[in-house]
Amino acid sequence: MQPFQLPEFYLPHPARLNPNLDRARAHTKAWAYGMDMVDVPQHGTVIWTEHDLDSHDYALLCAYTHPDATADDLDLVTDWYVWVFYFDDHFLELYKRNPDLAGAKAYLDRLPLFMPVDGPITEEPTNPVEKGLKDLWERTVPAHSADWRRRFAENTEHLLDESMWELLNISEGRLANPVEYVEMRRKVGGAPWSANLVEHVTGMEVPARIALSRPLGVLRDTFADAVHLRNDLFSYEREVLDEGELSNGVLVLEKFLDLPTQEAAEAVNDLLTSRLHQFEHTAFTEVPPLLDEHGVDPEGRLAVLAYVKGLQDWQSGGHEWHARSSRYMNEGAVTTPVLGGPTGLGTGGLRSFLATAPQRARAFGHVPFEQVPPFAWPEMHMPYPLALSPHWKDALDHNVEWCGAMGIYDDVPGIWTPEKVRGYDYALCSAGIDPDGTLDQITLSSDWLAWGTYGDDYYPYVYGRSPDLAAAKVATERLKQFMPVEGESPITPANPLERGLADLWRRTADPMPVGYREDFRHAVAKMIDAWLWELHNQRLNRIPDPIDYVEMRRRTFGSDLTKSLAKFGHGNTVPPEVYRTRVVQNMENAASDYAWMINDLVSYRKEVQYEGELHNLVLVVRNFLDVGFKRAYQVVHDLQTARMEQFQHIVDIELPALFEDLDLDRPARDTLLKYAAELQDWMAAIVEWHFKTYRYGDAALEEHNRPREPVVIRSPLGPTGLGTSSTRLVMNNK
Repeated sequence: MQPFQLPEFYLPHPARLNPNLDRARAHTKAWAYGMDMVDVPQHGTVIWTEHDLDSHDYALLCAYTHPDATADDLDLVTDWYVWVFYFDDHFLELYKRNPDLAGAKAYLDRLPLFMPVDGPITEEPTNPVEKGLKDLWERTVPAHSADWRRRFAENTEHLLDESMWELLNISEGRLANPVEYVEMRRKVGGAPWSANLVEHVTGMEVPARIALSRPLGVLRDTFADAVHLRNDLFSYEREVLDEGELSNGVLVLEKFLDLPTQEAAEAVNDLLTSRLHQFEHTAFTEVPPLLDEHGVDPEGRLAVLAYVKGLQDWQSGGHEWHARSSRYMNEGAVTTPVLGGPTGLGTGGLRSFLATAPQRARAFGHVPFEQVPPFAWPEMHMPYPLALSPHWKDALDHNVEWCGAMGIYDDVPGIWTPEKVRGYDYALCSAGIDPDGTLDQITLSSDWLAWGTYGDDYYPYVYGRSPDLAAAKVATERLKQFMPVEGESPITPANPLERGLADLWRRTADPMPVGYREDFRHAVAKMIDAWLWELHNQRLNRIPDPIDYVEMRRRTFGSDLTKSLAKFGHGNTVPPEVYRTRVVQNMENAASDYAWMINDLVSYRKEVQYEGELHNLVLVVRNFLDVGFKRAYQVVHDLQTARMEQFQHIVDIELPALFEDLDLDRPARDTLLKYAAELQDWMAAIVEWHFKTYRYGDAALEEHNRPREPVVIRSPLGPTGLGTSSTRLVMNNK
C-alpha cells in the first residue's frame, strides 16, 4: 500500500513520444554494458542487473522528454540519463547506505577531471561512472560553444558535488528547512543539467548575453523545481521508506508544517503547480521584453522559443515516464479520460487548467488595503549579542542633515520630514551593524540606509499604481549612470535620489579597485532592477510565487550589496572560488533570509493595510497555503527561526569542515570567521532596529501611512526611487 495517494497534477501540455524509442533502448543497453554498469560488481556490490536497467526504461524517459530529437541525439541523451541515474544508485550503495564521508569526497573530487571545459581528458577512468562520463563528454562538447561548455560543466559538478550535502544530512540525521531544501535540491537534483541537454537537442544555444538574465534564470529554476518536486512525490516511498533519504520535499513539508503525509504531498503538488504557473508567467510577460531590450536577432529568438518549448516537453514527458517506470511509486498515475467526457487534443490540458484555476486566481485576487488589526510582534531567535558604536548619536545628527542637503524633505512634501528621519534612527542600525566602525563609516552606513529606505517609500508611491512603467524604467536606467566604474557620471543629478546615489557612490566606490567597483555596481544594478519586478507585480495585482519571492526579496533587500561590500573589506585573503562554495553561499543566504523576514514580520500591517503592498512573505504564505493571517504569520516566524538555526549549524560545524576540506591557510580562515561575525552583528542590529525605530509602531502608522493617491510623473527626469541600504552590510527596510 502506498504511503499516500498521488495528487492531481497540473499537466498543461500533452506528452509526445519520440519514434526512435526502440533504437534508443537497444543502443543504450549496449552502451551500459560497455561501460560496465550492468552485472559488474562495484566493491562487491552489483549496482544494476539487466532487469533493473530494462524496468527503469531510461530510453522511454528520453523519448518522452525529447519527442523531436533525432535518432542520434536521442541515443546520446539516453546514455547521459543512464549515466546520471547509475551515478545516483552507485553513490547510494557505496557511500550513502553506510555513510562514508571520506570515500565519497575522494570519489567526487576525481569526476571534474573528466569534464575539462578546454582541452582533452588526460586521466584514465577507474570505475563505470568515470568511464561513462569520459565517453559522454567527448561525444557531446565538441558541438558547443565555450559558454555552453562552461555552463554544462558547472551544472554537472553541482549535480555531483552536492551529493555530499545529502550524505552529510543523512550522517547527522538533519532535515533541511524548506528554503534550504529547494535551493539545494535544485543543484543536486540535476534539472539545470537537463536544461543544458535541451539546448543540445534543439541544436540551438540560448544567446550568451541573455543566458544569465533573470527571465532565463527563472525559466531554468522553475523548470528544475517542478521536475524535482514531481520526482519527490513519485519517489517518496523509495527514498524515505527504503533508502532512509532525508532530501525529499514531501518529508520536509511534512515535518516543518507538521502535516499528515497526504496533506504534505498535496502541499508539494501545490508548490509544483505554482512553479509551473511562474514558468508560464515569465515566458509570456518577461521573456519578450528581454529579447527586445537586448536586440536579439531572429535566430536567437528562435533558439529561445525552442528552449522554452523543449522545457515544456520535458515537464510533460517526465511526468509520463514517472507514471510508468518501475523505479517509482505510481499506482493510479496513468489515468484515462472519464467515460463520456471530452477527449482529443487539448482536453487534458483544459482539465488541468480548470483544476488549478483557483490557485492561479488567488494570486491575482487580493484586495489591497485590507484592514489588519494591531498585533504583538513575536520574539526573534537571536543567539548573538548586540554591540553599539559610540558614534551612534553623532551619526544620527549627520543623517538628518544629510537628507536635507540631498533635498529629500523638499522633494514631495510630507513623505519624509526631519522629525521622521530622527524617529526612524538609521544610525542605530548602523551602530549595531559596525560596532567598531569609525564615525565616517557609521555616517556613510546611515546615509545608505536613509537613501535606500526613502527610495523604498517613493518608488511605489510614485510609480506603483501607474498603468505604464516606462517612467520607472527610464528612472532606473538613469540611476545606473551615477555609478561609473571609471571616470565621471555622464549626466547631472536631477532629483534627491539621483543626488543621494551620486554622493554615496563617490564616498563608497572611490577607494575601491576597479574590479571591486565593477562587482559593487553590478550588485546595485541587480537590486534596482528588482524594484521594477515589484512594480510589475503591483501593476498586475499579482502576489508572487513563494520561491520567486524569497529569491527576489534577497535582491530587493540588498543581499548582493552586503556580499560585495563585505568582500571588499576582506582584501584578497580568501580565494574567489571559496566564496562560491555551498557552505559560504548557504551562510550568506541564511543570514539574508533571517534579516528580511524580520522586516516582513514587523512591517506586515504597514505594508498590507496602509500601502496596499503585495510583497510580504506573510501575505505570500497566506495566498499559497490558503490559510488565515495567524497561521501564515507563524509559518514565516518558524521559517525565520529555522534559517537562524541553519546559520548557526553552518558556522559551528560546516565552516570548520570547509577549512579542513580545502586546507585553507590561517589568513583565509580568519577572514571567513570575521565574515561570519559581521553577519552576526548585522542580524543582531537589524532585530534591535526594527523593535526600536519609530517607523513600524502603530502610532507612526496612524500618523504617517494612510493610503494616498499616487503622484503622476510627467517627466522621466523627475524624482525616482530605489529601495536598498548599505554599509559594510546592506539592508532594505520596507
